[in-house]
Amino acid sequence: MNAVFALYANGDSAERAVNALRSAGVADEAITVISSEPLEHYEFGQMNRGTWIWYIASAGGFAGLAVGAWLTRMTELAWPLPTGNMPIVSWWPNLIIMFELTMLGGILATVATLLASGRLVRRTPRLYDRAVSEGKILVGVENPSGDTRAIEAALRPGATEVKRAS
Repeated sequence: MNAVFALYANGDSAERAVNALRSAGVADEAITVISSEPLEHYEFGQMNRGTWIWYIASAGGFAGLAVGAWLTRMTELAWPLPTGNMPIVSWWPNLIIMFELTMLGGILATVATLLASGRLVRRTPRLYDRAVSEGKILVGVENPSGDTRAIEAALRPGATEVKRAS
């Protein structure tokens, strides 16, 4: 991984660095901002917020419901137990299993989406510096294309430290 990044002491200087990177022609998707605390009140805290997690979790829940309905109905029809004049498929007790499989499908889909969208399962190490855990804010660009001197110049004002990672 090739990266250029800088460390900042406060959110205002980090926001100026993000705006300078945008002015230098770096796309929002290429800019990485890492902090030890949420910085949602800054404009860069709202970057790349779009997610499909609700849709994927709903699809997982629906798949779990469909599997639960199929499993309970097919089980009761495969081994019918005649109990007087009552129906073989009884939906009220089946709702318990259907509910549990709906929740299981939704939870598994949510966890899988979090792992994939959060890039928690990666082969290469993510851009990081130990100073982030001490309160600094990291702003950088992973695998920059073109001239890295322009990126370094955009990151330098207000930075406590500018680094390169290879």
